Amino acid sequence: MQSHVANQQAAHSHTHSRAGQTHTHNGNVPQTVSFENVTVTYGPIQALSDVSFSVDSGSLSAVVGPNGGGKSTLLKAVVGLVKPDQGRVAVHGRPSSEMRKQIGFVPQLEQVDWNFPVTVWDVAMMGLTPSRGLFRAHSRANREAAAAALATVDLADLRNRSIGELSGGQRRRALLARAIASLPSILLLDEPMSGLDPTAQHSFLDIIDNLRQGGATVMMSTHDLTCVSARASDVALINQRLVAYGPPDEVFLESVLADVFGHQLVVHGSGEALALHHHDHNPSWPGRN
Repeated sequence: MQSHVANQQAAHSHTHSRAGQTHTHNGNVPQTVSFENVTVTYGPIQALSDVSFSVDSGSLSAVVGPNGGGKSTLLKAVVGLVKPDQGRVAVHGRPSSEMRKQIGFVPQLEQVDWNFPVTVWDVAMMGLTPSRGLFRAHSRANREAAAAALATVDLADLRNRSIGELSGGQRRRALLARAIASLPSILLLDEPMSGLDPTAQHSFLDIIDNLRQGGATVMMSTHDLTCVSARASDVALINQRLVAYGPPDEVFLESVLADVFGHQLVVHGSGEALALHHHDHNPSWPGRN
């Protein structure tokens, strides 16, 4: 995957406190996405309150929290689907509203109408529609980009398959192909692990690792703490506010998790943890986020 990562350097280190600990980002590492005192409300409901942290270039930052804690809202604030009431989201040091071409977004499966009559190829091409224009045919370069995206997510052989016929893991990979077709430097994944069996989870995350090696920075909301522990560079623990931010082994402390999740948290005897989560359903066709 081609990298568009800017050479923007953070002017100073960022330190975050959590449960008596602190985590500092190295000031020499480029900061790809920065949240500065971000507050978002939906009418009388506050989804996010004064959230501030920065995501390092090339990292996989997991956004973890309870149902209704603001995980999806945080990602949507980056891509511009929601506008902060206060604060600022910056991408490569610029307002995120100016950097949308740098961002690829994969929504929750529940937000997509899988009965919409399109093929896997059509879904991949949707990621290039903004560069094409509504009434213009796709260029050869765009067709090649869509083909490359499908090859990256291992769906080239299914390009003519209707999206309604795909398995859960294949559907996520189709949406990922749409997101990466335009070669963004940042990927936002909203609950991509939900409902997948372990084999499908690891296959999906292997693709994400390959994209990171190509220069992508990834933010992923999830309720699966086991996957996060194994793969994520950092974790933002969100419950309207930023509760903790840092490496998984520093954030996933039993006292912190129990306080955030309460009855939604199940800790297995092996020490693995799974945060229970329920989704709202708001169908839309695959070309619409």
